[in-house]
Amino acid sequence: MKTQRLELTFPEKLIKKPVLYDLVKAYDVVPNIRRANVDEKFGWIVLEISGEEKVLEQAFAYLEDLGIDIEHLDTFVE
Repeated sequence: MKTQRLELTFPEKLIKKPVLYDLVKAYDVVPNIRRANVDEKFGWIVLEISGEEKVLEQAFAYLEDLGIDIEHLDTFVE
């Protein structure tokens, strides 16, 4: 299992969507929200996310397809 720390930046159209819930259900990853700031027009989350490497890559592609910007902050190996 691999863990990565990310900063996700959400566009306004996704602020009220359950993106992390959908991500967990679809890809069986484990999120750990470290920090977040969300208002009516903009949101960001610093997230540690764990899962198999191939599944994480698929999850990241899903987030990017939604229009979420992903910045990889660092990588941990467990």
